Amino acid sequence: MLTLHKNNNNINLYSPNDDWSGKRSVEIEHEIVEFKKDSFIRIWYNEQNECYPVHWHTALEIILPIENYYDVNITNSKYHIMPGEFLLITPGENHQLIAPESGNRYIFLLDLSAISKLSGFSTIQSLMSEPLLITKESYAHVYEELYQLLAHIRYEYFSQSDFCVLNIYSLLISFFVILGRNRISTSDIFPNVRVYKQKEYVQKFSDALDYIGAHYMEELTLDDIADEVGFSKYHFTRLFKQYTNSTFSNYLSHKRINAAEELLAEPDLSITEIALQSGFSSISTFNRIFKQQKDCTPSEYRALYSKIHYTL
Repeated sequence: MLTLHKNNNNINLYSPNDDWSGKRSVEIEHEIVEFKKDSFIRIWYNEQNECYPVHWHTALEIILPIENYYDVNITNSKYHIMPGEFLLITPGENHQLIAPESGNRYIFLLDLSAISKLSGFSTIQSLMSEPLLITKESYAHVYEELYQLLAHIRYEYFSQSDFCVLNIYSLLISFFVILGRNRISTSDIFPNVRVYKQKEYVQKFSDALDYIGAHYMEELTLDDIADEVGFSKYHFTRLFKQYTNSTFSNYLSHKRINAAEELLAEPDLSITEIALQSGFSSISTFNRIFKQQKDCTPSEYRALYSKIHYTL
């Protein structure tokens, strides 16, 4: 059985190439994660006692303390993570890291852009609209599976064995499938829907999110999506909020902004082209919503991205 400890299987988990110190920096409260070449993942073995200011990034972050606790502040919530527990911080979430005087932990940073295009993943993303603290008590039926998958991912990352990136992809997909199946408790999502209808509703809204993911760049309205899944506008609005913890308008805006972030890495595209390709009808609307969600303008984001990657 794999465990998440420093010297497991004689792998050097604390090498200069993967040291936390000096590798993470924030500008305009935004961090662009430095992934390894041809990779989508960065794992830090972190034993520093320094704190990290409020920031956000486009990567999913998983924090797993090994020795001593670790504190994370996210908006109005505080998370006190104990060894063996792990916290999932969704992409784009402002958060602050507060380290104790001593201890160590693993920090997983994951680029979900490739996986997010898979059918059905939109539903899992909606279930992670808020940070998730995974403990033995809160996820009793799947905790051990999830923990061991993180251990396997960590092992593959540091061992750098043949096909390790492919294997990490497969392990990560398994992680999200198990998490998604556990999180979808149909009676909780749709408490007022008859049992024989609950699975049907879950499938309908999974299809709706996939449809939004495929057509976000087009002019989409609430009526369009409601018609697509066969609900009235009023009924769809209420059920969509139950299923995603978000309004249709906010969900669509987040989808479009996430797409814009990827396009901003392309230097040949103008800001106007990116706005239109992301589904925004005007550059003013794009700039306003981007600023609201990211605390910086699209131009500032692009400049920061270019600056960091130019120096790598």
